[in-house]
Amino acid sequence: MIELQLARISQSLEIDKIIVASTDNISDIDLINHVNSIGYETFTGSENDVLDRYFQAGKKYQADIIVRLTADCPLLDHNLIDDIIIEYKNSDIDYISNTLNPTYPDGLDIEVFSFDSLSTAWNNAKTNFDREHVTPYLKNSSLISKKNYSNYENLSQLRWTVDEQVDFDLITSIYNHFSPDILFSWQDVLLLRNTNPNIFNINMDIKRDEGANMKKGQKLYKRAKQIIPGGNMLLSKRPEMFLPEHWPAYFSKASGCDIWDLDGKKYKDVSIMGIGTNILGYGHPEVDSTVSKVISSGNMSTLNCPEEVYLAERLIQINPWADMVKFARSGGEANAVAIRIARAASQKDNVAICGYHGWHDWYLSTNLNSDSNNLDEHLLSGLSTKGVPKALKGTVYPFSYNNFEELVEIVETKNIGTIKMEVMRNHEPKNDFLLKVRELATRKGIVLIFDECTSGFRETFGGLHSKYNVEPDMAMYGKALGNGYAITAVVGTKEVMSEAQSSFISSTFWTERIGPAAAVKTLEVMENNKSWIEITKIGNQVKKGWSDIASNNNLNLVHGGIPALASFNIKSSIGNANLYKTFITQEMLKRGFLASNSFYASTSHDSETINTYLDSLNDLFHIIGKCEGEEESIEDLLEGPPAHLGFKRLN
Repeated sequence: MIELQLARISQSLEIDKIIVASTDNISDIDLINHVNSIGYETFTGSENDVLDRYFQAGKKYQADIIVRLTADCPLLDHNLIDDIIIEYKNSDIDYISNTLNPTYPDGLDIEVFSFDSLSTAWNNAKTNFDREHVTPYLKNSSLISKKNYSNYENLSQLRWTVDEQVDFDLITSIYNHFSPDILFSWQDVLLLRNTNPNIFNINMDIKRDEGANMKKGQKLYKRAKQIIPGGNMLLSKRPEMFLPEHWPAYFSKASGCDIWDLDGKKYKDVSIMGIGTNILGYGHPEVDSTVSKVISSGNMSTLNCPEEVYLAERLIQINPWADMVKFARSGGEANAVAIRIARAASQKDNVAICGYHGWHDWYLSTNLNSDSNNLDEHLLSGLSTKGVPKALKGTVYPFSYNNFEELVEIVETKNIGTIKMEVMRNHEPKNDFLLKVRELATRKGIVLIFDECTSGFRETFGGLHSKYNVEPDMAMYGKALGNGYAITAVVGTKEVMSEAQSSFISSTFWTERIGPAAAVKTLEVMENNKSWIEITKIGNQVKKGWSDIASNNNLNLVHGGIPALASFNIKSSIGNANLYKTFITQEMLKRGFLASNSFYASTSHDSETINTYLDSLNDLFHIIGKCEGEEESIEDLLEGPPAHLGFKRLN
């Protein structure tokens, strides 16, 4: 494509020299070598500061006038280039282009400007956007005189540039049509479009200059959705769950409660802190130092790592009711392991569940029962059973938290061998609910499992169940256990856990060393710092702040979750709750916060961060209050689609 483009540009009578100004990245060496091999000169410079790359190239070649042509425009026409250069020479201006007020097809972009004006931009442009895109400063500065070159007919809706695969497919079709002629004019392409419009429709849903207005993370996520089902590996981290089309999506660095995106912009994370993985904050120095030492000594070998023994002993000390431990690396794995062991121990297949327990067949099979939305009240709505064996229907039954009578009926009628539940998510247990569940399980010979993957180490040094003096037969710990490193644990009584030996439960990477080593150090730091006390205090401060600013702005707020895993919902009388949530994320992002309607506390959240966060949120609650009073329209304030609710297939 670059070779064809250079051949077309070289027909220009007004251009004296063509320079391919590429990056100094090693990935561009093949491009540079190819361009040199066909007789053109190259210049290399910064990938991100493209303005500097242009300036240094212009300086090296002593350019008076610079014509900016980009490699994603392979249909550039030498006659149009010459027309614009001549217009520039005949006008007393610093800059001319056909993009200030676009009337030509996207992909015929031509800019002409003096080296002096480029120098002015190079000296004065400060933002990353201006430096990366070269000419925004020239277009917007009052110091630069400028002119737009217009076509007699507005054809700006046509897309002849190459950013996506469908763009490339269109350009390929155009060149194939005119082959072997490669010097066809842009008017020839327009005639082809008018006579064969169908081949031009494949990319018309892409917005003009979409790429220029997207951050690096958004661009990368758009690429990811083409090659990764759903775009990423975790539903809760999909940008659509926060701010479709505007969420940064990827990080380059994280420390404390700070996150830097791919553009180098820093945010305070006052949302979900890695989905609750980092109680001690991102990149905790003691934990990371331990991991670095493990890596330098070797993470894997034919022999086992000793840290798994040390970690197992520590978890049994923390859970004196327990005797044995099995390790995995994710919450989904730990939940699957626990169910396998419990079924082996009870010798019964059927399970009663309450809460969220992951993505596995056994859990999603709950939605195979007569009501296909059985899991909607257990965290995520709309979870599909596609791919889940229909034979699992009738093996897993949901019950509502604090509804003991419902559980009793299930146990009495469904031959239940395992009760699996979260100790608490949004509401405190009432009427000795947990004690009653324990007594029922003991009386019926049912294995009682507490899923503490999320709640563990948030209010106690261990499981939340110890706060309520209820001991399960098994418990799972994850998320916070390794402060960002992959490690989960299934802890249980010897009577139940020994049944793991009667079933095949084994995995190569459950034996790696980083996770157990990180967990041993994380537990040590948490115990020394009494982290569970600190994050509960921080969480209560935030919850009180939410209530106060909601009251100040006449909003009806509902809280959920334990203090360290708090969330809120604005009860809207006009049905705008999700729009308000999206608006909060949108506006807080502009203020340097990753925020939604959830706050997962960490020891890295200091008072200044919390106070600034609440002050910013108060400003937004004031606007939301006006929307709720119908003085303003929340739809008019949103700059993109609303956040997704629950599970949704992404194309």
